[in-house]
Amino acid sequence: MAKEYSSITKKPLWVWIISKNKRLQFLLVMIAAITVFANILPLDMQRRIVNEAINLSNLDLLVRYCGIYLASVLAASLLKYLINILQNIIGQRTLQDMRDELYRHVLTLPLSFYRKTPPGLVISALTTELAAAGTFVGMAIAVPATNLLMLFSFAGYLFWLNPLLAALSLSVSPAMMLVVPVLQKRVNQYNKKRIDATRKMSSKAGETISGIHEIQANGTYSFEGDKFGRLVNNQRKIGIIWNLYRQAVKRVSSLFTNFGRFLVFAAGGYLAIRGRLDLGALVAFISAQDKLYDPWKELIQFYQVYQTAQVTYGRTMDYFDIEPEHALAPKDRKPYDLKGNIELENMDFVTGEGVQLLYDIHFNLKHGEHMALVGFSGSGKSTLAQCIGQLYKYTRGKILIDKKDVSQLSKADVACSIGFVSQKPFIFEGSIEENLLYAFLARSVRTQKEVKPEMPSQDDRILMLQQTGLFIDVLRFGLDTVLEEAKYGDIVDQILQVREAFQLEYGDELADIVEFYDPDRYLYRSSVAENLMFGEALKDSFRVDKLPQNKRFIEFLEDAGLTEPLLHLGTQLIEASIQHYGSRSSKEERLDIALIPPDEIDEYKSILYHLKRKSAGNIKKNSRRKILLAALKFIPNKYRLVELPGQLSNQIIEGRRLFREKVYTVSPDEISSCQLSVYLYSQTILTNILFGKPKDDTSVVWDRINTSINQLLIEKAFLEDIIEMGMQYQVGSKGGNLSGGQQQKLAIARVLLKKPPILIMDEATSGLDNESQAHIQHLLEDRWKGTSTLIAVVHRLDIIKEYDTVAVMKDGRILEMGAYDDLMDKRGVLFELVSQKNRT
Repeated sequence: MAKEYSSITKKPLWVWIISKNKRLQFLLVMIAAITVFANILPLDMQRRIVNEAINLSNLDLLVRYCGIYLASVLAASLLKYLINILQNIIGQRTLQDMRDELYRHVLTLPLSFYRKTPPGLVISALTTELAAAGTFVGMAIAVPATNLLMLFSFAGYLFWLNPLLAALSLSVSPAMMLVVPVLQKRVNQYNKKRIDATRKMSSKAGETISGIHEIQANGTYSFEGDKFGRLVNNQRKIGIIWNLYRQAVKRVSSLFTNFGRFLVFAAGGYLAIRGRLDLGALVAFISAQDKLYDPWKELIQFYQVYQTAQVTYGRTMDYFDIEPEHALAPKDRKPYDLKGNIELENMDFVTGEGVQLLYDIHFNLKHGEHMALVGFSGSGKSTLAQCIGQLYKYTRGKILIDKKDVSQLSKADVACSIGFVSQKPFIFEGSIEENLLYAFLARSVRTQKEVKPEMPSQDDRILMLQQTGLFIDVLRFGLDTVLEEAKYGDIVDQILQVREAFQLEYGDELADIVEFYDPDRYLYRSSVAENLMFGEALKDSFRVDKLPQNKRFIEFLEDAGLTEPLLHLGTQLIEASIQHYGSRSSKEERLDIALIPPDEIDEYKSILYHLKRKSAGNIKKNSRRKILLAALKFIPNKYRLVELPGQLSNQIIEGRRLFREKVYTVSPDEISSCQLSVYLYSQTILTNILFGKPKDDTSVVWDRINTSINQLLIEKAFLEDIIEMGMQYQVGSKGGNLSGGQQQKLAIARVLLKKPPILIMDEATSGLDNESQAHIQHLLEDRWKGTSTLIAVVHRLDIIKEYDTVAVMKDGRILEMGAYDDLMDKRGVLFELVSQKNRT
């Protein structure tokens, strides 16, 4: 039976060679043996071709031996290729397992490990340092087996041909075996230094990226660049020396190999001249000698790969050789269903560096009670909350939950019973729904095997979004969804029904704030191109930026008499935009009003310069297209530098009808007409329901629109579908597509959805506005008091009045604890804090 290892860091490198690869490694050995025979056979064919076929002038023998030679060479090449494929499969499979196991181990390491370990170091270990070990495992059996077999076979063949020459040829081997290990030892020493230097460089890069906001805020670009430059310079020096020693190993091996060849040429030539060695045997011997040194080279390279793998694998595993502080899952039982009675008895916490952060903490909380932790900055409030949540392991005393010591509970026990929300919650890349259900996944761990958890219903998810104030945001994300035509046939039909109802019920009421799509009116919130086509492009050729190159569109403009008016409008826009960029307006105002992108302003200045010297009809075709594009992109209510002439707007409306006759009817598969019964797939769901655009982007306008649409969605039983689409919104890396407040609401929602009996909130509402904070506080008081035990690190003293217990901390100690009114009556530390807060 294979030996069990407590973690990946305890596994020796050799274990991976046969782990999951026994059959493939055995197959490699068999193929290697056949490959040896396929490599020796051509050598003997060379001897026979010279001594028998050529010497006897026998054409039949020449053809036969050449055929055998060619077949054996092809077979050897194919077998070598097959060996390389199998080596690669084994190496990549092993590398995958190594990374997977190490990553899973790293996730279990205590937080104290991450306090002193930069993220860049972990990333470097997982992505770079293990690669050499994976490569070695792929080579570990095949390379030595193949090359040793070849080495002994070629050596035997050489002795069979001529013992004296064979002895001379192999005489250099002992010296090579003495010198190479000495050089390789230096290679290993500098390889260790190289790994450490690379880790420092990766760690510094990771630290810089994490703190880029501070660097940019303080303008310390040169300072940080110099620090990284010194690390890069050190890594360069070490890398040069490391490579010098590696190359020395190769060159020394090559020197000894060539010296062996010299001995064979000298002695073999002498014997051939004296007639003591036939020419065919000499040719075969020289070829066999060349083949003999090929295994030597590969074995030397294999030895270097082995040494590199041993060093990198050993350094990596030694660094991460830390045991988790707690068992991940209980053995032979389900996780405890804890109720939430919490007791602390004389609890201390000392960091790994010997700094004591908490002193003699003791208190009792019954199930359903709420306690606020308040106090001075750095008093240990967050550390205490993290110790109770098993994120840090306390060093003395006890923390008991339902009479069970937290230090003896498994991670599954704690994760299934405690919900933890930090001050700076982490939002994972993916959808809102994936993040919302993330905390609930802890309940999938029932034993040491994982089972699929029972997820909360859609009603529960929507209710939690409403309770935490995230519902409106998710609804808006859903309404901003752009649907793919092939996937949402049924939903499109429902949206069109909502659109029709919206027009009937709210069309007149909202006409003052919404510019509805009307074929008989000019749309001032849409571009000139959109007004002309009155639809959407289904193919690239009718996208706005492609229209100036579209021959059919240009012909249409000529037929409608719009070419010259649009070129004139484009010229006005370019001139006004250039003047505007030269004004003292703020950058934001320029970007909001001006039509021309900042990086193209010089090009448009050149166009305007040439335009003033020539007529529009005589300028270059590309410049003419640029002018026309400016006109086609013009949105009167957005780019307010030029007014659209009334005569031109009437011409465009007339042109719209001509466009439908001459272009749309000919190419219905390239353009979709804007009709009440047709869904616009390039637009959002919201725009499709509105079938128009708001005349203003103020909150008052949007509140009226949202109220109307939400009412219709409820009436049409379509609200849940939109919310479901909104929950598929991609939040981006670290939740970058969400605001800080949205991230905190999402973090609170995902924990509350789990309905844990114990809630730990470490300044969980600090990033929310006052109204949202108050909303969350009322939620905790109304829904969770008596249901879950709550320990909250609170920064706002005006919201702690309703807590059952208030604990005031300073310098790692609880100075006083009790009900809010009682502590205020004592006029102690809490009274001082509140009074100080009121004065500020």
